[in-house]
Amino acid sequence: QVQLVESGGGLVQAGGSLRLSCAASGRTVNSYAMGWFRQAPGKEREFVAAISWSGNSTYYADSVKGRFTISRDNAKNTVYLQMNSLKPEDTAVYYCAAVLLTTAQSMGVTSQEGYDYWGQGTQVTVSS
Repeated sequence: QVQLVESGGGLVQAGGSLRLSCAASGRTVNSYAMGWFRQAPGKEREFVAAISWSGNSTYYADSVKGRFTISRDNAKNTVYLQMNSLKPEDTAVYYCAAVLLTTAQSMGVTSQEGYDYWGQGTQVTVSS
């Protein structure tokens, strides 16, 4: 019903910037909140940022707040993650995900348990 494809990952030096994109396809009558998660080798997948369907509400992990910005363009069916002041510890595979608005409203957006759809991931590597 919904397919998500991430892009924009790559290799950057510490202090640099990168913008990730997540394109959504498929038609549905339901509205979704969108989130970004990341997973480093040997570690659990962790929450990074999320945005409401309207874009009026955003949420960030403490580790990225002030450096990362999530946004969405519903007309383009795309969500973005602007990453500035990148650190080596930001190195991970980044995934975008979609959660039904009703689920997000009742269960929150920071846990991956409630998300219905996931992209394939894009690698972000930050060198020191």
